[in-house]
Amino acid sequence: MSARDWIDKDFYRELGVSSSATDADIKKAYRKLARELHPDANPGNTEAETRFKAVSEAYGVIGDPEKRKQYDEARRLFGGGLRGFGSGGPGGGFDVSDIFGGANAQGAGGSFSGLGDILGGLFGRRGQGSTAGRPRRGADVDTEIRIDFLEAIRGATVPLRLSSPSTCGTCNGNGARPGTQPRTCPTCNGAGLITRSQGAFAFSEPCRDCRGTGRIVDDPCPECGGDGVSTKSRTLTVRIPPGVEDDQKIRLAEQGEPGQNGGHAGDLYVRVHVTPHAVFGRSGNDVTITVPVTFQELALGTTLTVPTLDGKVSLRVAAGTANGRVFRVRGKGVAKRDGAAGDLLVTVQVAVPNKLSDEAKAAMEEYAKATSDHDPRPELTAMLKQRSE
Repeated sequence: MSARDWIDKDFYRELGVSSSATDADIKKAYRKLARELHPDANPGNTEAETRFKAVSEAYGVIGDPEKRKQYDEARRLFGGGLRGFGSGGPGGGFDVSDIFGGANAQGAGGSFSGLGDILGGLFGRRGQGSTAGRPRRGADVDTEIRIDFLEAIRGATVPLRLSSPSTCGTCNGNGARPGTQPRTCPTCNGAGLITRSQGAFAFSEPCRDCRGTGRIVDDPCPECGGDGVSTKSRTLTVRIPPGVEDDQKIRLAEQGEPGQNGGHAGDLYVRVHVTPHAVFGRSGNDVTITVPVTFQELALGTTLTVPTLDGKVSLRVAAGTANGRVFRVRGKGVAKRDGAAGDLLVTVQVAVPNKLSDEAKAAMEEYAKATSDHDPRPELTAMLKQRSE
């Protein structure tokens, strides 16, 4: 892994902690994720296994005080990332370890030496050399899908059609017409860099003839035009885990853009949008539902039949129940990782009729007379009385 890859990675985000987190907080976050994602707890789940490796890699750096110090210093120096560093065409640019190593070798000294020491501690020194021909990880890709409420609760497998760059199938990514091969650039001898001297200093820049790739394609592939990458439509099968929430991202390892020179492909991040349900809502792992009731049902008591995600339950409402009360039905919510489930939260809400028949109106007036000595808002009445005196 190059210095570029390490600095571009956010190990703090991987563990779900801030950059100011204490060593104890980092260890606690790592242990929690390691328990959840460990292959023994997720047999056959390749996504969990990949995530487990990423979490372990992150803890291996920021869980070590010395490496964390070096990592933080490197990110402070290159907070904007290294993607735009250097110049040249596709495949060009510089590897930061080459820059620092080259500066030290040329005797530039000064601040370069300190930077080389910082990055050398993290990435190891690889000496001078070119980035041409080195494997480069492909870019990550973001996309979105929409599923319904019940699919989000229970999990689903959905097809996802993408139109994105991928390794050219005609030339297998080398950019040359089938039956031919790229040749080594004679200008830079395959290094991808040209070194120019200016007085006591030597500067390297991407070779213009090969655009920093170290290779020249004389007979380009007709499909990709020599780039080694072509845009294709492909269909992936995406497994949505049970309990996914709206706006949550799912990571599919190495399903992004192809890498260069044999490097790993980037990742595909699928943002999930959940269509609201007509009846059910959600609060974390609890499922919510509002059940309309009549005044007399709350006043006299009743038994309600309430739908659940997979059936129905009977709910006893005692006489004198207040409007807006929430009843909890255990185990009828969203399934958790440990096999347990959240609860169903049932809110009873009085449905006031828009229009009353003559009989109903007369009955309500009789009821009002019979309960005229009952004040439903004694606190407000007392306050108003005090202010009128």
